[in-house]
Amino acid sequence: MRFLMMIKANKDSESGVLPDEKILSEMGKYNEALVKVGALLAAEGLQASSKGARVRYANGKIRVTDGPFAKAKELIAGYWLIRAKSKGEAVEWAKRVPFQEGEVEIRPLFELTDFPVDPAERPDGWREKEEQFRATPPPARKPGTIRFMGLLKADKDTERGSLPDEKLLAAMGAFFEEGVKSGVILSGEGLQPSSKGARVRYSGSKRTVIDGPFTESKELVAGYAIIQVKSRDAAIEWTRRFVTVDAPGRYRQESDCEIRQIFELEDFPVDPAEKPDGWRQVELRLRDGAGR
Repeated sequence: MRFLMMIKANKDSESGVLPDEKILSEMGKYNEALVKVGALLAAEGLQASSKGARVRYANGKIRVTDGPFAKAKELIAGYWLIRAKSKGEAVEWAKRVPFQEGEVEIRPLFELTDFPVDPAERPDGWREKEEQFRATPPPARKPGTIRFMGLLKADKDTERGSLPDEKLLAAMGAFFEEGVKSGVILSGEGLQPSSKGARVRYSGSKRTVIDGPFTESKELVAGYAIIQVKSRDAAIEWTRRFVTVDAPGRYRQESDCEIRQIFELEDFPVDPAEKPDGWRQVELRLRDGAGR
C-alpha cells in the first residue's frame, strides 16, 4: 500500500522560516531510514501559501485567489509518499518523524484494484491508460522550471468514498496523458477518504494518534499532482484546465485546487559551517535516487 503523509503548516512555515541545520540533519536521517527499507517514494517541503494560489470552478466560472491563506493549521507544509504494508505501519513511521510539535495526516492512496471492473469498460479505456501512466517513468526534470504541488480539495462525495464514473476517469486520463507527454505532470494520485486515514500529533516525545474521519471536509485533500512549469502563471493555467476537466464529475460540479511551490535545494542558503557530509549531501543523494 502507498500512503501520503502530509505535514500540517504552522506560523513558522507560513512566515517562510526555514528549518535550522539540526532539524534538517534529523530529517535527513529519518529519510535515510525510510530509504534503507525501501519505504520512501518521495518527500518534499512546500513554500508558504503566500507564494501559492487557489483555483476554483463553480457555477460555470473559474476564480483564482492568490495566497496567503488564513487557516495555517489546515494548510500543508510538506509531505512524504511512502510504501507500507498497512495503515498501522504507516502510523508507526509517522510516529518516528523527528518533530517536537505539530501534526501529520496519513492517507492511503487509491490503487487500480480499488476500482471495480465494469464489464462495459473498453479494452483501451481509462484503466489501460492509467496502468500505462503508472508504469511509465516520470518525465525528466527540465532546467529552468519550478515545481508545484496541486492539492485537490475534498467534498462530501470524496469523503463518502464515492468513485468517479468512467466518463470522468476517461477525461482525466486524457488530461494527464497530455500533461505527461508535454513533460509538465510528474506524478498524480487520488487519496482515499479520511475515514481510512489518521493523524499523529507531536508534543515533545509524546505521540497522539487520532483515527479518521475528520470533519472539515472542505479543508481535506482528495488528490494531488506534482508539475514542473516555467512560472507560477503557467502553474495556474494548468490548474485552470484541470478544474475544468474535474468539475463535471464532482459534487455540485465544483472543483477547488490549491497550488503550492515546492522547495528546491537552492532555496536553502549555504551555511559556511555546514559539514561536508551533512544534511545537504544526504538530501542530494535522496534526490538523485528518487529522480527529484
